[in-house]
Amino acid sequence: MTTLTNSCYLGFDFSTQQLKVVAIDGNLQVIHQNNVQFDSDLPAFRTQGGVHVHGDGLTVTSPVHMWVKALDLILEKMKNAGFDFSCVKAISGSGQQHGSVYWKNGTRTSLQLLDPDRDLHSLLQDSFAVLDSPVWMDSSTVKQCQYLESAVGGAQQLADITGSRAYERFTSSQIAKIHQLQPNKYNETERISLVSSFAASLFLGDYAAIDYSDGSGMNLMDIFTKQWSLPCLKATAPMLAAKLLCSGWLDNQGSIRVLKRFGFPEHCKVVAFTGDNPGSLAGMRLQEGDIAVSLGTSDTVFLWITEPRPAVEGHIFCNPVDCSSYMALICYKNGSLTRERIRNECSGGSWESFSSALWSTPMGNNGSIGIYFDVVEIIPPAIGIYRFDQHDKRVDAFTREVEIRALVEGQFLAKRVHAQKLGYRISKFPGTKVLATGGASSNKAILQVLSDVFNAPVYTIDVANSACLGSAFRAMHGKLIHLNSKLICHGWHLYAALMPCPEYRCLTQVKTCTSSSFRRWFLPCCA
Repeated sequence: MTTLTNSCYLGFDFSTQQLKVVAIDGNLQVIHQNNVQFDSDLPAFRTQGGVHVHGDGLTVTSPVHMWVKALDLILEKMKNAGFDFSCVKAISGSGQQHGSVYWKNGTRTSLQLLDPDRDLHSLLQDSFAVLDSPVWMDSSTVKQCQYLESAVGGAQQLADITGSRAYERFTSSQIAKIHQLQPNKYNETERISLVSSFAASLFLGDYAAIDYSDGSGMNLMDIFTKQWSLPCLKATAPMLAAKLLCSGWLDNQGSIRVLKRFGFPEHCKVVAFTGDNPGSLAGMRLQEGDIAVSLGTSDTVFLWITEPRPAVEGHIFCNPVDCSSYMALICYKNGSLTRERIRNECSGGSWESFSSALWSTPMGNNGSIGIYFDVVEIIPPAIGIYRFDQHDKRVDAFTREVEIRALVEGQFLAKRVHAQKLGYRISKFPGTKVLATGGASSNKAILQVLSDVFNAPVYTIDVANSACLGSAFRAMHGKLIHLNSKLICHGWHLYAALMPCPEYRCLTQVKTCTSSSFRRWFLPCCA
């Protein structure tokens, strides 16, 4: 791909707590970063962590005007820092997934006539039917989820269509709740955007379409036909199709029509904004067959797959950088905090002693395995500690060393089992890499277990602001796609960590295929 001098590309990330921007040059190198913290930089909106938690403890929203004001502010901060907007060839962005914005009737005409010399916040004061947008932290829509699953034939049928079973945070249930509890607001709504397409609309001066990848997190789109699912639309709210606009993949949605006072060039392109999780996949530059494992407070697995098998555990999204592929996303609540608890109880709070226990115990732990759910897990929805010995009998305790390995092996075996259930096949990709990020990725003993379980080399990568960076990559890719360019990986720093021990493959197969206890917890269809 030809690199362009004096060219740069912007990626914005409308996340929960802040708005971030990254600028990259034609060699994918970061040349500028900036941010607006919602709580501290925009205190008038009185958010905590970027949100308002309502009195029921379940409803969680963010003020839509706060997001508009944040865009005005971050562009001013960039201008004051001397950023040269005239070199920007394309922009893209990401937004917190599932959140929704409700544009008032008649707003499209107003958007198209916005004065480019005035700030957006003052121009859009009367543009939204719903002022407090539901966001991903909301868990108030249990009834709407139950109805949706029932209407389409069950949780698995919904997953077969949309890539996921019904979740409270997903957009369908949030739209249904607004229609049921605020029918006047729903009827006043001309267009419903995701946070990502809402943000793109601010640059376009027109309604931006919903990106396929982000649209996969709504429980509304058929991920295989890439069309709105009529049964899902019907089960959500009346006349919903008219309020939604679906997109393509990496669409050049148009040129910037507003915000020209900052000096954006006439033909600066707006490439479809996507969700933060798809944006992170782009930012980590996964290739086909690769796996990314984020080892943080919660653990998250990202997979690039070509033959998806939707399940009620995990999520399947359209791939944000390859229109013929898919991405799988699996989240686990019991991540680093659980590892830290076992470290404190079994190795005196020392990571060095924790690692020594992993190095000193055999792979496979002589058949002992543990399941550690300190808080209610997502997959499966269970809580408690369950230990099984080499005879598959439940026991009350392990020795300290066995406990440590049982925890780590059990966590990674669960990830592999769920990945395979969603359609991932390690044997199909002999060049598979596991990319490890997050706090625990600095622990080589933990990474050795990860490498052994997935039978693949593990690499660590520096992916600060991965969703934001991925958006900048998508902007460049979208601008150059007519040149048949690909999202290449020059400038990407991989740090080789560990290789799998060759004899571990059979142990992995034994533990996942013959342990009825493990199957009972993580493969209920086989129990």
